[in-house]
Amino acid sequence: MSDPKPTQFGPNGEAVVPMRLQKFLARAGAASRRGSENLMTAGRVRVNGEVVTELGSKVDPLCDVVEVDGVVVRLFDSSVTIMLNKPAGYLTTMSDPHGRPCVASLVPTDRFPGLFPVGRLDMDTTGLLLFSTDGELGNSLLHPRHHVDKTYHARVAGIMSQEQARARNRARRRSHVACPGSHRTHRQR
Repeated sequence: MSDPKPTQFGPNGEAVVPMRLQKFLARAGAASRRGSENLMTAGRVRVNGEVVTELGSKVDPLCDVVEVDGVVVRLFDSSVTIMLNKPAGYLTTMSDPHGRPCVASLVPTDRFPGLFPVGRLDMDTTGLLLFSTDGELGNSLLHPRHHVDKTYHARVAGIMSQEQARARNRARRRSHVACPGSHRTHRQR
C-alpha cells in the first residue's frame, strides 16, 4: 500500500485518498462493506500484489492496484443508479444458488459492475426497483434511521372484509410496526 499522502479529490469533489480498503471495495462494487471485510479476512484481496487481511488498511485509489480473486477492481468516476420496472417471476437478488431467475439478468452488470438492488420486491411482484453502485445512497434510502417513506400499491384477488382489515390492524399494533395511514378496500375490475 502507498505511503499516506495528503487528501486528493476525485471528479465529484469527494476525497479519494487515503481510503479504507473495505470502503474502496464497496464503492468499486466488489461487495458490500461487510462483504468486503469478509473478502479481506479470507485472504482474497491483494494490494499491489500483497495479500491484505488487516481491516482498516488504507489504499490510494489513484495509485494502488487492488485485486479480488486475481481480478483488478477499480473505482467508477461516478456512481450509477438505474430504475427497473421489475417483471413478475424474478428474485430480487443478484444470484441464486437454486438457479431461479434473478433481477441481475435484467440490468447491465457488465457495464456497471457493483450494481445492487436498493430494496426488495417479492418474486411475483412487479414494480419500480432501483439499482445503484452507490452504497451510501442505498443505505440512506433503506436504513430505518433515515425515515424514508415508501408507498406500495397492491392489487389482490378478492375483497378484504372489514373484519379482516380490523384483524390486520390489531396484528400490526401487537407487533409494534409503525404503519401510518389506513387501508382502503377496492374492488378489482
